Order: sequence, then structure tokens, then C-alpha cells
Amino acid sequence: MNLNFSGTVNVFKLLTKPSLCLPHAAVSTFDDIPVPFKKAFERSGKKVEIKAVILDKDDCFAYPDTNEIYPAYTERFSQLQKEYPGRRLLIVSNTAGATTYDRDGRLAKELKIATGVSVLAHQVKKPGCGDEIMAYFKSHPEVGVTHPSQVAVVGDRLMTDMMLANMMGSWGLWVKDGVKPLHQKSLFSKLEQRLGPFLMTRGLRAPNPRSPFE
Repeated sequence: MNLNFSGTVNVFKLLTKPSLCLPHAAVSTFDDIPVPFKKAFERSGKKVEIKAVILDKDDCFAYPDTNEIYPAYTERFSQLQKEYPGRRLLIVSNTAGATTYDRDGRLAKELKIATGVSVLAHQVKKPGCGDEIMAYFKSHPEVGVTHPSQVAVVGDRLMTDMMLANMMGSWGLWVKDGVKPLHQKSLFSKLEQRLGPFLMTRGLRAPNPRSPFE
């Protein structure tokens, strides 16, 4: 069983600050991510510096419980790898690499082989693994990440991926529809499909990341 204690604890933060689960930008599918990537967050005219991108796996760029990049997204995935080469692109999953589930690291190794992208080994599941992500970038200074506002998180879940981005002080890009058809998604995913638009129609917005110079 893949329990998420971090998700259960952090969801209560939404009672006082529901905007924590909202994205800064949204696309329908992974293939709709703009080129260059940072254009997703520059629609208001504000310049954004993204030095690294965090990718969710399941129902983001891959069909759930598989490692292969969904065929329709292979070209966009390759473009993103060229735009953010090496350790500037990092997969953070609550299955592969989550040490409470992937205890021997086998799933993370298989995913890295399938995608060519590093997979974070983390003890705390999303949305609570922000410190582990920043520690990873600190251990790889060649990436150039010195502040969470230089990082963007891409994923299909509001209460894990987008909450992770906002709790870190990073940018969040919601892949709203993903790979799996809506009628096959989990109850929580279906709930989020309604929750996001509901909150935004009431004027709530994701908190903007602040750069270290602001």
C-alpha cells in the first residue's frame, strides 16, 4: 500500500490557505507545455527565471504505473531535456524514488533508464519533500539553483504537485487533463478537477514566488 502521510498532514493547511493548491499556470496535457518552458509563467509580462524543472511521472508524462514516456509526448519531452539538460531536469514521484515505497530504489533506476532523467530519492512524499529537492540542487551547484523561485514543478495533482510548488516558494504548472481519461481517474483526481476552477472563480490565486532580490 502506498500511503502518503505527508499528503494527509499537509492537506489541513488548505483550511486556512486554500490557494496553496492552485497552479500559477495550467495546460491540458504534457504536449501543451509551451516552448520555451518559462513562457507558461510570463503571460502577465513578468520575467521569470527557471533554472530547473521538477517533473511528476504518473498521469503527467507517463500512463500511471508505467515508466515509458507516453508516445504522444516523446517530442515535447525531448525538447524539455534539451532546454533543461542534465540535472536541471529532475523527476520527483510518490512511487519511483519514494523510499517508503520504492525501498530498494529499483523503480527509480528503471525510470531513469527509461527516460534518461535523474529520479530523486526522497524520504518524505510530496507535497512535503521541498527540503530534499533543494538539498539535491545544493549538492549539484552546476545547476545554478540558489533559491526555490528558480524552480518549477510540473504535475497533474493539485494537492501534491502544486502544493509542493507553493510550499517551496516555486512555480507550479498544472497538467490538468493528463494521460488517463477522466472517467478512469481516482476520486481525488476527479475532486481536484472541480476544486481548482471553483477556487479560482472565487478570486483565489497561487502565491507568487519571491526571488531573493525582492
